[in-house]
Amino acid sequence: MKTAVLYGASLRWRMLELRRYAFDTLSGVVSIYGFFVVIFFGARIFGGDRPGFGDTLEGVVVSYAVWALTMLALGSLTFELTQEAQQGTLEQLGMSPFGLAPVLVARALTSIVVYFGIWVALFVVMMATTGRWLNVDVVSTLPLVVVTVLGVLGLGFLLGGLAVVFKRIQQALQVWQILVIGLVVVPPDEVVVVKYLPLAWGTHLLRRVMVDDASIFDLSAGDLLFLVANSAFYFVGGIFVFKRFERAARERGLLGHY
Repeated sequence: MKTAVLYGASLRWRMLELRRYAFDTLSGVVSIYGFFVVIFFGARIFGGDRPGFGDTLEGVVVSYAVWALTMLALGSLTFELTQEAQQGTLEQLGMSPFGLAPVLVARALTSIVVYFGIWVALFVVMMATTGRWLNVDVVSTLPLVVVTVLGVLGLGFLLGGLAVVFKRIQQALQVWQILVIGLVVVPPDEVVVVKYLPLAWGTHLLRRVMVDDASIFDLSAGDLLFLVANSAFYFVGGIFVFKRFERAARERGLLGHY
């Protein structure tokens, strides 16, 4: 019951925030779309039908869409943690009966739910703009998207732990955004080490479904199990590392100070 209250409150808070700061929300979506237009048509002009960015122009759409959802969901988590740390209100979250980590997990998961709706609309606009209509099989794509993004949340919590201790991590966030681009662009079947990093394998499987018209039932059990194991490892590991940072911040009295 308490968990349901926490997640319900987090969902209402997120939706209220989006409405209250509608201009900022719209500006973020427009900037993501504008950046996509530049990348896609630049790739088509200079790379033809096989630009080497996601392998095909359809691959560009899928790769960028995954990147956009990652930025929407994780950007809010890391930005809010940094803001809470700078304003000195982070300690109040830590004093809740749920604890800091569970509150942040609830915020992150409810953010994915809310931003997923925005992402779907943005994805449709991307396909309409480019004329590249992909295979959007909900039964196949939805589980892959959810599992993939859960894995990336782990790295989001790692960055959140850094924000708890070091407060200002803007430069690290910029490096993280560049890293995410690399994870959705580099083909893991060609660069093997990328396969073991978060986001890369999920994006690869999504391209197989959306671009190659495969279904989730056409994917091998080994590929699917690897995605689940990879995402679970980073998600659980990220929360574990965050809690270590949180403990260090409490011991040094940093939660309530900037």
